[in-house]
Amino acid sequence: MKLSLKYNPVPFIRENYKIIFSYIFTLFFIGLAIWFIQHEQAELQQVKHLVITSKWDWITLGVALSVVYVFVHGEMYRASFAAVGSTVGLIDATMLYMKRNFISVFLPAGGVSSLAFFSGNIEKSGVSKSQINFASSIYGFVGILSVVVIAVPVFIYAIFEGSIGAGEWFGLVAVFALIGGVYLIYRSIALNGRFYRFIVRYIPVVDVFLAEFKNNKIERKSFIRTFLWSMLIEIFGVLHIYIAMLALGIQPSVLIATVSYVVGVVFLIISPFLRGLGAVEASMTFMLIRMGYTEAAAVSVTFLYRFMEFWIPLLLGALSFLVKINKLLMRIVPALLILVLGIVNVVSVLTPAIHERLVFLKNFLPVSAIAASNYFVLVAGLFLLVTAAFMLKGLKMAWYFAMGLCLLSLIGNMTKAIDYEEATFSVIVIIGLIASRKEYYVKHNSKLRYLGIQTTLLSVAAVVLYGTLGFYFLDAKHFNVDFSFLQSVRYTLENFVLIGNDDLLAQDSFAQGFLYSINFSGFLSLAFLVYTLIRPYILKETTDEEEFEWARKQLDLYGNSAMDYFKTYHDKLIYRAEELEGFISYRISGNFAVVLESPVTAPENLAVFIRSFDKYCFESGMKSFYYRVAEETLEPFIACGKKKLYLGQEGVVDLNTFTLDGGNRKSIRNALKKVSEKGFKSKLYTAPVKDGLLQKIKSVSDEWLADTEREEIVFSQGMFDWDELKKQTIITVENSEEKIVAFLNVIPDYAKGEGTYDLIRKTQDAPNGVIDFILVELFKYLKAAGRSSVNIGFAPLSGLDDPKNLTERSMKFAYEKIRSFSHYKGLRDAKDKFSPEWHNKYLVYDQDYDLIQVPAVLAKVIRP
Repeated sequence: MKLSLKYNPVPFIRENYKIIFSYIFTLFFIGLAIWFIQHEQAELQQVKHLVITSKWDWITLGVALSVVYVFVHGEMYRASFAAVGSTVGLIDATMLYMKRNFISVFLPAGGVSSLAFFSGNIEKSGVSKSQINFASSIYGFVGILSVVVIAVPVFIYAIFEGSIGAGEWFGLVAVFALIGGVYLIYRSIALNGRFYRFIVRYIPVVDVFLAEFKNNKIERKSFIRTFLWSMLIEIFGVLHIYIAMLALGIQPSVLIATVSYVVGVVFLIISPFLRGLGAVEASMTFMLIRMGYTEAAAVSVTFLYRFMEFWIPLLLGALSFLVKINKLLMRIVPALLILVLGIVNVVSVLTPAIHERLVFLKNFLPVSAIAASNYFVLVAGLFLLVTAAFMLKGLKMAWYFAMGLCLLSLIGNMTKAIDYEEATFSVIVIIGLIASRKEYYVKHNSKLRYLGIQTTLLSVAAVVLYGTLGFYFLDAKHFNVDFSFLQSVRYTLENFVLIGNDDLLAQDSFAQGFLYSINFSGFLSLAFLVYTLIRPYILKETTDEEEFEWARKQLDLYGNSAMDYFKTYHDKLIYRAEELEGFISYRISGNFAVVLESPVTAPENLAVFIRSFDKYCFESGMKSFYYRVAEETLEPFIACGKKKLYLGQEGVVDLNTFTLDGGNRKSIRNALKKVSEKGFKSKLYTAPVKDGLLQKIKSVSDEWLADTEREEIVFSQGMFDWDELKKQTIITVENSEEKIVAFLNVIPDYAKGEGTYDLIRKTQDAPNGVIDFILVELFKYLKAAGRSSVNIGFAPLSGLDDPKNLTERSMKFAYEKIRSFSHYKGLRDAKDKFSPEWHNKYLVYDQDYDLIQVPAVLAKVIRP
């Protein structure tokens, strides 16, 4: 195999837009969290004071009850999953609650919108996405229902006591409207009512999701159990208020605790932001005051209740994200620290230094050294911001670069103004980098690195020449300096590396523009150097003919598919495992390695080969997926922890039983008769094919491409390749004047007893039925050659009669209802005329979010 590293420049923003967007999104939430803490600062101070002055035995009991309260929510989740026929463990259910409860604080309508998150572990246990959504809906619905059940008698009592105001009535009415609306929507979907028909009419694809929803049935006993757990949660809430009263030495009352709890929860339900922060506190405090407590007592009870009911579960939710520190987290945390250090450096340089420290430092360092330290800290900060994005990709060179910048930040912060705070943070980041060093394994692009160094050196030489000559020959009036040669070189280098010099003052716009031109050149050169140093190792292999010959010999030993011929096609790359016989055929698109079918190797080696290729991709910073994997070879992939997605079916006609007799073959017989009556006949040409014939079929191919408005594609099929077709058997359909109106080429098929073809193309004026005619001629040729079957190709999306999940239902809907997919149905119908045996084909992948990129990746892979 001949390896060549080819650099295909990609604009930084386009390549890293996802990372950039993630950072913007993260910074938004950091800002939101800061506002959130400031907004609740008074509450936090109150909590601190209450913890110090309250009775610790009751607070301890309340905290313990909060922990139990979290697990009761887990039990409620378990019951809601059982209501839809799914089994979930208590730990998984509790973790689901804690994570959703935490994120709900930062989401609009958080208690409801958070139900869509963090279901990954549940899915791994075999629960479908639709069941998760349905169980989550039951959980949310029952949570509101239990509040209403408690609220009704409480509000009736409060009416007689005269302690219910307009605000509380509004809240109760809103909750009743919410629960009534949810019930009516559910009933409309279940009975195909007006709301259901309206949604499906204007958004037809929603029918797939709603059908999935309707297929889930509610198990009554588990639903009742869910309701009972929810009622226990409400009781825990009342107990928290009662315990808060006891802890503060206030006269406790179960009735008052219940009324204030219900009012608080009602406002929590209808509050659209931050899980009722502010609204809950205000409503509960107001209710406690109206029930006879002093303002101080009401505020204290409310704050202590919120500490036990809200803050402790929130803290546990935050900790739940750190229970399992995986590789992704070990990569994200250092990248985030690098980002923060970059911001700290920039802010540190832009803000005034502490005068006393600066005066003390000037006793040891000259002013020029301090100024240089400021400059280097600023540059390090800017480059740290860029490096943080590449850290997420796991680049080894990015790790080295980040370590160097952190050390520069450490030294620079100490020597610019003894900023030991920033220097300490630099030490923390360095420790984090050392601890996570094993997570940065992706190789750098050595050829691109050398290109960057060479380009930078050439840029330095060119700019030094330009600047030196410029300064030397400039009229003295532009800077009020008559530059010597050495001064010209010095000022050029200082401006190239963006240091500048206070002694060099531009006297006019021409002089200022001259300095800017040197600054700009320096910035671009240094930025390009940094980019080339940390740019990932893009492996772009080209396989030579010797390697292909070896692979073809492996096909003779282990080949078993009609697609095997394309595994040694000129567009493919070959992966070999040192310890195993066989190979993997793939192409690279972005950071994906797309494999055609399964590895070519002995069946017992499939799993080992898959793991070996995964390791290779891992070290190269790529992900892999396998395209058109046969159902019978799925087991090794599943054993390696991969997932599958149905793609369609491949048709194989049994030549021993195929006949043109019978009513279901009438359309084929009619097609053959019409073609023959018009004077067309088939001809067989064996290799080596003459150039004259190739020229004729080339014109047919070109006309077909133009007429169908298609372009040549590869990967799972071939293209019109003169050299390849010259070595193959060609079947044509010609008229009496030997004009070719259709052709196909027979290609090697490594499945036992099977034959197949690749290109099948026709002219615009070819007679109707010519494709059926030429396929029957192919069947005759293969049967005469001793073949027992013929592979007639792939029909995407077809054959999905019994979809098992939401994804498959969506595919079936697209295949049957969406017009842009209608040609797939036509392709299936054309093949079905020959009554083939259909075989399922799958896409095998690692993570669900990779599926988002599959269409774009495949679109690039099929290009020649």
